[in-house]
Amino acid sequence: MRALIINCTLKPAPEPSNTEALAQVVAEALEKLGVTVDWVRAVDHDIKPGVESDMGPGDDWPAIRAKILAARILIVATPTWVGRPSSVAQRVIERMDAMLSETDDDGRPVAYNRVAGVVNTGNEDGAHHVISEISGALMDIGFTIPGQAWTYWHLGPGAGPDYLDDQRGHDWAAKTGRAMAKNLVTVAQALAATPLQAPPE
Repeated sequence: MRALIINCTLKPAPEPSNTEALAQVVAEALEKLGVTVDWVRAVDHDIKPGVESDMGPGDDWPAIRAKILAARILIVATPTWVGRPSSVAQRVIERMDAMLSETDDDGRPVAYNRVAGVVNTGNEDGAHHVISEISGALMDIGFTIPGQAWTYWHLGPGAGPDYLDDQRGHDWAAKTGRAMAKNLVTVAQALAATPLQAPPE
């Protein structure tokens, strides 16, 4: 089984990413469950604005889309900015909008029989809002969202330190991340055994 983690930090590589650091906890848990984990740091790619799968020359999205469809597990990892997902996460979700009208050879939406979850970090409150926004969008697109398929870290309310700068709360976020990984794999296995069928015409 393969998973893809799309890190939607605003920080280009090689700058350290708090969001990636927490997502790495989930990745390690997935790997212990036999999952191969791939990564995309979205800000390092030229993802054109739009709602099509290919926006033309110079668009890096088609290669990222191919990685999404090669995986059974998708994790969108984003920081909180102004109480919302990052602008990079919003761009990623907007580009996945094209999947709403794309089907496989059996007439199923291409996101069917794939599971998804969310990782969130921030030095302000708003984690549940961010998780619900991204999870809701992914469900609309066709992904299955298992129960508690998320983890987050923040020391709100209000401004505070970054994940990489403060160890408080790491144990809880890691435990929740390990549970997230197990739930994602369990539901992905169930869908592989009994796939969703094409919607009725």
